[in-house]
Amino acid sequence: MKRYVVAVWLVVALVAVAGSPARAAEGQGTGGPEIVFLVRHAERADEGMAAAKAPGADPELSQAGRARADALAAMLKDAKLSSIFVTEYKRTRDTAQPLAKAIGLATVTINANDSRLIQTVTAATGNVLVVGHSNTLPEVIKGLGITEPVSIAEGDYDNLFVVIKGEKPSLLRLHYR
Repeated sequence: MKRYVVAVWLVVALVAVAGSPARAAEGQGTGGPEIVFLVRHAERADEGMAAAKAPGADPELSQAGRARADALAAMLKDAKLSSIFVTEYKRTRDTAQPLAKAIGLATVTINANDSRLIQTVTAATGNVLVVGHSNTLPEVIKGLGITEPVSIAEGDYDNLFVVIKGEKPSLLRLHYR
């Protein structure tokens, strides 16, 4: 619980800094998103099963995954999001749904294999959330100008990546439960 409180305060501070007059003077208030939050979908109900590797598998979230989606909603509900991007899979939509409902924002679905995902995220205004996959998020982060390579292990669901836009974008890697 203590880590959760610290993470929430850190996110609130980031939103405040990104929306400050100094950041606006740098041109951040006029272009793409000021902060991009990125998470992998929460735990799948078929985790560890042979069916999980089947092409086209589109499982529901597990009980732990639904709890993680609720934790994400609690953490980012005050992040002043203007857009929530998800892929066409249930697990990404279901990860974002509690947050979207809490803040009254519809999710925007983009195909996981669509090369326009990065362009869409970059062109969005305000703070945004991207719910993706272990193989798509590293590419989006790279497309946002982060040169440090990012990898997400198959069993990792607790990463919260925060890209702060600017002349030289910066990346924070946090964890949430």
